[in-house]
Parts: sequence; structure tokens; C-alpha cells
Amino acid sequence: MSQILSGLRLLPRNICVAILVAYRAVISPLYGDVCRYYPSCSRYTMQAIQQHGVVRGIWFGATRILRCHPWAAGGVDDIPEPRERFATTRAGFVLARKEQ
Repeated sequence: MSQILSGLRLLPRNICVAILVAYRAVISPLYGDVCRYYPSCSRYTMQAIQQHGVVRGIWFGATRILRCHPWAAGGVDDIPEPRERFATTRAGFVLARKEQ
């Protein structure tokens, strides 16, 4: 039962991840490799949502996009280390932890 509740708790994250996966598959290739930062803004936002949740992940992604402008130096910009790490599938969906 707790596994089901954990899965439901992660549903908003996985919905956001699905939207970002679709964006990265359909829209992102149209722009090409133009991002000044590594990882790209969409990948950074996806990682932030996966590890920090929807609200904090979108906040991190929005502040990253605001930092991205023609005068930005760019470079490697990893997400802040989360308090609790979540496992993800190859497609990027967040998995519930097994109770021990």
C-alpha cells in the first residue's frame, strides 16, 4: 500500500518529466546545440525536477533560463545536491523507493 502511495506522490514529477522528454525529442532538435551551459537548460530542469520535486525543480529551471543570455559566460552548471536521491529509469521517470 505504501508503495502505491509513494508512486502517487511521484506522479507530478513524472508528468513533468514526460513533458520535458517530449520537448527534448520534438522541439529541442530544431534549435540544435546552442546552449551556453552544460547540461542544457531542458536537461538541467529535468534533473532538478527528478531530484528536488516539481516546485523546486521548476524554480531551479526558471532561474537557469533567466541566467542564460548572450552575455553569460556559460560553462558547467550542475543542479544543487538534493537531500534525498531518487532512482530514475532510462527514460528519466522517477521511481518510488522500496520500503526496507
